[in-house]
Amino acid sequence: MTRAVLSLGANLGDRAGALRAAITALKDDGLVARSTLYETPPWGPVEQPPYLNAVVVVRGPHDAAGWLARAHELERAAGRTREVRWGARTLDVDVVTVTGDDGQPVLSDDPDLTLPHPRAHERAFVLVPWASLDPTGMLPGHGRVVDLVAALPPEEVAAVVRWEHLH
Repeated sequence: MTRAVLSLGANLGDRAGALRAAITALKDDGLVARSTLYETPPWGPVEQPPYLNAVVVVRGPHDAAGWLARAHELERAAGRTREVRWGARTLDVDVVTVTGDDGQPVLSDDPDLTLPHPRAHERAFVLVPWASLDPTGMLPGHGRVVDLVAALPPEEVAAVVRWEHLH
């Protein structure tokens, strides 16, 4: 059994529907908790619409590679294609952290699955939902998630807006 933190995002089609379908599918994998949905500006060099993002915590029988495989299954089920790096997508699922039964973080420098996620500590769209979900959360090698949010530029944090209360 491992515990994983997954970041989900969508900015094409029925964004909320894609996220909710993925979260529902994760119930079979041991969904522990999910954040509310947040609307965020797109990240990266490609012009595209805003994202909806969420963070989930799952606990189940997958190892780190198994969580990555599950993330790819969820993306395929949502019609995800991978043509443009950092481009628009129907669903993006990133494995942010994986923790073993012994409570120790799984560390990996494999280019297919770097753990913890190499850029999570600088992404408000991951950290803000995660901090709201688990204020005691830790990003291995970087510290407490709430402290990482506090260290981000205020305008980046302010751009991550709770969406479910707006609709």
